[in-house]
Amino acid sequence: MENLWSPWRSEYIESFDTPNSEREECFLCSGASKIDEDKERLIVARMTLCFVVMNRYPYNSGHLLIAPYRHCGELPNLSQTERTEIMETINTACEVLTELYKPHGINIGANIGRAAGAGVPGHLHFHLVPRWNGDTNFMPLFAEVKVVSESIQTAYQQITDCFKRKLSG
Repeated sequence: MENLWSPWRSEYIESFDTPNSEREECFLCSGASKIDEDKERLIVARMTLCFVVMNRYPYNSGHLLIAPYRHCGELPNLSQTERTEIMETINTACEVLTELYKPHGINIGANIGRAAGAGVPGHLHFHLVPRWNGDTNFMPLFAEVKVVSESIQTAYQQITDCFKRKLSG
C-alpha cells in the first residue's frame, strides 16, 4: 500500500478538536483586515467590497472562496451593491480558473448556516471548485483523503498573477 502525504488536510481535521474559545474568531475577517499578509493568508485578489482567497484545504487545485469584507452570515443581509460585486467577482474568478486550469466545469456554492455545512457560519462565502471529467476516485470515499496535485504556493502565484491581468485590462 502506498502512503499519500497531505498535511494540510490533517491540520484542518485536527482544528475541529480545538475548543471554540481557542480558535481564531473568523479567518475571513482576520485575513481581510491584514492587507500586508495577503500571501500568507492566500488572498489572491481584493475588490472594493469583497475579496478572493484560496481554500487552504482545497477539494481540487484552484479551489477559491469569495467573501464580503463585512462579517455577515446571511445573503439577504448583504447590500445590493455587495451582492452585485460578489457575483461579478465570481464571474472573474471563473474566467481565471478557466484560463489557468481548463476545467470541464466549476462547482459554485455557498453553505449558509451550520446545518448546511458552513465551516464559518457567521461569514458568508462562496466556493468555486474546478472540476474535470473523471476527477473523482475512491480515495475520498474510503480513505477520507483527497489528492491535490499542485503545491499551494505555485497555485497562489499563478492565480494572483491571472487576477491582476484580468482586473487591470
